[in-house]
Amino acid sequence: MVDRNEIAAALRQIGRGYEALARAVAEHETSATPDKRYLAALRQWADQGLTRDQATTLLRQHGFAPQAVGGWARGDWIETRNDGLRYLTVRSHRWLAEQADNDA
Repeated sequence: MVDRNEIAAALRQIGRGYEALARAVAEHETSATPDKRYLAALRQWADQGLTRDQATTLLRQHGFAPQAVGGWARGDWIETRNDGLRYLTVRSHRWLAEQADNDA
């Protein structure tokens, strides 16, 4: 008889392998400095409200772990509003403005 827990564990290992492969393929995106990745993610996010899945996808595109959404919320970089969507906070917009000033 097959142990379903063993099958589930094996499937999780396969999933981790695909995640590692995806990171290797996208290495050029994640080789940027953390500040450049933050900047790119926040600029892409801009003023739009995102669902949790959309926020996770956006951050993954910039080389962040799926759990980053929660960390960014705890750090007051994003907030969930009454409509259930995640938005950049005043802190994020202020930091983006500072970066634009530094680029000028």
